[in-house]
Amino acid sequence: MPIQPVVSPTRETVKQAVLDFINRYGCNQVPDEAFDRLARLIFAFQFANNAPYRAYCTSKRVTPPTLDSWSSIPPMPVDGFKMLTLTSTPEADCEAVFTTSGTTRPGQKGRNFHPDLEVWDASMIGPFRHFILPDRERIRIGVISPAWDMNEHSSLSRYLTRALEQCGAEGSDYFFHEKGLEFDRIERFLEQAVTDDVPVMLMGASSAYWYLLEHLRESGRTFVLPDDSRLFDTGGFKSTKTGITVDDMYAMFADVFGVDRTHCVNMYGMTELSSQIYDQNLLSYYTDGSVNTLKATPAWVRSVMLDPQTLTPVADGETGVIAHYDLANWNSCLAILTEDLGVRSADGYRLLGRAKGAEARGCSITVDEVMAANA
Repeated sequence: MPIQPVVSPTRETVKQAVLDFINRYGCNQVPDEAFDRLARLIFAFQFANNAPYRAYCTSKRVTPPTLDSWSSIPPMPVDGFKMLTLTSTPEADCEAVFTTSGTTRPGQKGRNFHPDLEVWDASMIGPFRHFILPDRERIRIGVISPAWDMNEHSSLSRYLTRALEQCGAEGSDYFFHEKGLEFDRIERFLEQAVTDDVPVMLMGASSAYWYLLEHLRESGRTFVLPDDSRLFDTGGFKSTKTGITVDDMYAMFADVFGVDRTHCVNMYGMTELSSQIYDQNLLSYYTDGSVNTLKATPAWVRSVMLDPQTLTPVADGETGVIAHYDLANWNSCLAILTEDLGVRSADGYRLLGRAKGAEARGCSITVDEVMAANA
C-alpha cells in the first residue's frame, strides 16, 4: 500500500519540506521513494487549497487518496497559467508574481504566484553553481538582459540578479538599462577581460546576444576572451525576425568572442516553473573533459517525455512532449505540461523545439479539459 500523505498539510510544513529536500539532495541522485513522498505531500496541499487545479484533478479522477505515484499527478498545461489563478495561497499573501512575456498571446500572460522567494532562490543557486561554475566559486559576470530592478515580474531578471550577487567576482556589472543594451560599456568590459587575462561570463537571453553580435559585426569588433571564459544564454529568439539557429549562434560565439562550444551553455527555464534545467557541457568538461550538451535537472525536478497524442510516457530515444514535475513549484502546480518536444537518452535529454499542428493535439485536448472542469 502506498504511504498516504499528511491530511491537508500546512503551508509552513510544505515549504520547509521542500527546503530540506533541496538542501539534502542538491543535484545528486535521489531515491524514488523520497521524491514520491514529497510529491504526495505537495499534491495534497495543492489539491486542498488550489481550487482550479483541484477541479481539474477531480475531473481526471486523481485525488491524494487514489494517487498511485508521483508520475500519476495530472500535469497542468502551461496555458492554464494564463487562463486560471493557480495558487494555493491567497493572491494577497503572495510576495511575488512572475509573469510570462506574452509574446505568443499578447493579451494573455502566464502567472506563477510565490508566497515568498525563499524556495525559489534556494532552487536557483545550487544548480547554477553545479552546472555553470563547477570549477570556481566566482567569475566576473556581465549581464546583458534586464535585471531585477528593471522587471520585478520576470523570473529571468530575478535569476540574473541572483547569479551576479551570489557568484559575481569583482568587476561584474549589468549592461542593460532603460534604453537597452549599453554596447560601449560591454565592449570595455570585454577589453578589460582581455587586458587582465581574467575569465568572464556573459549572461542573458538568446535574443540579447543577437543584438550584441549584430552591433559587433557592424563595428568590426572581435575578441579572444581568456581561457575558462563562458557564455550563458537562455530561451530562443522570439522577439527577433532572424532565421538564426542555435548552431549558428554558437559558431558566431567562437568567431566573435573566441569561446568554444564547450564553454557555451544554455539554461532552460519557464515562468511556470520554479527551477531551471541546464546543458551539462561545462560540468562534463571540468569533470572528465567530455562534452555532454544534453539537459539535466536538479534532484527535485523530473522531466518526462509523453506521447503527443495520448500523453503517456514514451521510451528513451522517442520524441515526446515534455512534462515537468518540479517540487520547488510547491504553491501553484508541481506538475506542468509544456508544449516543448524532447528526446531522452541515458545521459540526459535534448530539446527539439515547440510542438506544432497534430503534435500538439494532446496538449490542446488537455487545455479543453482544464477549462471544462472549471466552467
